[in-house]
Amino acid sequence: MAVAPQERVLQAFGEAVGTLIDDFDLIDALHRLCARGVELLDVTAVGIMLADPHDDLQVLAVSEEHTGLLELFALQARGGPCAESHRSGEPRVNVGLTADAGTGLPPAFAERARQAGYATAHALPLRLRQRSIGAIGLLHAGPHTLGPSDVRLGQTLADVATIAVLQQHTAERGNVERAQVQAAIVSRTVIEQAKGVLAEHWGTGVDTAFDALRGYARTHHERLAGLARKVLDGTLDPAALRPADRP
Repeated sequence: MAVAPQERVLQAFGEAVGTLIDDFDLIDALHRLCARGVELLDVTAVGIMLADPHDDLQVLAVSEEHTGLLELFALQARGGPCAESHRSGEPRVNVGLTADAGTGLPPAFAERARQAGYATAHALPLRLRQRSIGAIGLLHAGPHTLGPSDVRLGQTLADVATIAVLQQHTAERGNVERAQVQAAIVSRTVIEQAKGVLAEHWGTGVDTAFDALRGYARTHHERLAGLARKVLDGTLDPAALRPADRP
């Protein structure tokens, strides 16, 4: 029996809230939030970007961990729907990416997106009081329109992502936001490095390496960033992470 849209929304937010109640892994939680966004908003890909202390956007999580999608979101660090939404603090939706769409987007992003098979882009800010700390980006392979109710749902996903980032660490108010943002970006960088090490060691794709990291972290109740550091400093043999169904 098909699950009603309302039920799927409740499932998604029940899962998101559940990760925030107890100790949780930020990158894994955001990865799952991206995957839920694909399902709930009927888009092809979702990514979450966070502004570093210099206000440059950095990729934290994507719905599918493959290099092409990560690079496409990274192109939006200074230009693209995510960058525009972050700067303005407002949604940037229903942006056509076809050559004749006249989007005003940076040519590098629009062209790369077309080459990757995407035709429409959207972005919504990660809002913290009266300012933005990043953006959630949505990509679709065909013409795609977000209506008012879709925009509200997308913004709620973005708000959950903001809460997750700020919930990651507890500290006294003052420099807490900057410390939390920096810690999240460092964690993502460490995970990227470990993915590359495992992919090269196994001769496989980085998506397979990421899935192996996630699976091991969940089974052994470890955080992704901590596990990635063990891979990088050599205290954990990559063989221990290799899925049993792979030689």
